[in-house]
Parts: sequence; structure tokens; C-alpha cells
Amino acid sequence: MTDTEERRSRMTGQERRAQLLDVGRSVFAAVGYEAASIEEIAKRARITKPVVYEHFGGKEGLYAVVVDREVRHLVDSITAALEGDHPKVLLEQAALGLLTYIEEEPDGFKVLIRDSPVAGGKGSLASVIGDIADQVEYILANEFKQRGYDPKLSPIYSRALVGMVVLVGEWWQGVGKPNREVVAAHLVNLAWNGLKDMKPEPELGAKR
Repeated sequence: MTDTEERRSRMTGQERRAQLLDVGRSVFAAVGYEAASIEEIAKRARITKPVVYEHFGGKEGLYAVVVDREVRHLVDSITAALEGDHPKVLLEQAALGLLTYIEEEPDGFKVLIRDSPVAGGKGSLASVIGDIADQVEYILANEFKQRGYDPKLSPIYSRALVGMVVLVGEWWQGVGKPNREVVAAHLVNLAWNGLKDMKPEPELGAKR
């Protein structure tokens, strides 16, 4: 038995769980939930299938924990980046925080943008946008109050802004350019200038 194999055999329950989460994230990112198998995850972890079932109850349980961990990581990263004292600076920091996560945690982001296999569960792109938008919403609500807009409408705009960044980020992850500062600057340029000239009570131009 090699030193590595002996080390694996002596893992504590907590260490084994952490290992399986990392292996599971890698497999789910590479092939998606449906194509992933307990056999492949166990093989990569160099353990037997029952060990995976013991820790997570099955593929769905492992997937749910992987997704929950990534969502918390992403939301915490964005929240920690919000240190500015001006709404535009905060939007810049939120956009950069998300793009940084996409660049530094590509497997995690790939898992998050895939649809969840559980109805109503976390993991769908919509749920991720909602979780992040909750952190951005208060920025817009405060700005709306100062400008005389209805702060109750801020959830619409926060989800629109975050959705824009997430979808651009998905494209950007594939092409890898321009750099994240340039991408963030253009996203905030569109978002901020749109908010700056926003009408308090917009109406559709074409009516039936």
C-alpha cells in the first residue's frame, strides 16, 4: 500500500466527507447531475459505493450539499466585497465579486448554472440569481428611497442586474476574455447609466 492509499484509508469521517464533496463537485461540473454516477464518484475517491451512501444517502444528497456549499461560498464572497459608500461602487464590487468567483471557482460555477434535479430545490440558475440578488437588493432599495422611487420595486431591478451579470459571466467563462475588470466595468456602465436615467413610473411605449 502506498503512502497516499494508506492516508485515504485513515481519513476521519469529516475528512472523507470533505473529500467526497470535492470529488462530487468535479464530477457534477464535468458531466452534469444526470450523467454523474455514484460508481464514478467512488472510483475517483478510491473508495467503495457504500461509503458514499453512508455519508450522503445517495447522489441526490451529495449534489444538494455540493450546491448549498457553492451558493454560500458565492454569496459570502459577494457580501464580503461590498465595502463602498456609494451605490455605483457597491455595484462594481458586487460585479467583480461574482466574476472573481467564476474565474477562481470554475467547477463550482458550472455546477450552479445547471438545472437542479429536485423540483423547487437549489441549484437552478434562477435560485442562484435570487440568492445573490437578495444581497444586492438593499443597495437599490436605499438608492430608490433617495431618488423618490418605490423601494418595493427594488427586487425587480436587483434580479435583473444580477441575472445580467450571471449570464454574461457564463459566456465569459467560456471565452476567457476580456479580463474581469473590463467585463465588470462594461456591466456596471450599462446598469448604472440605466438606473441613473430611470423613470419613476415607466410605461410601455406600444399599447394595444
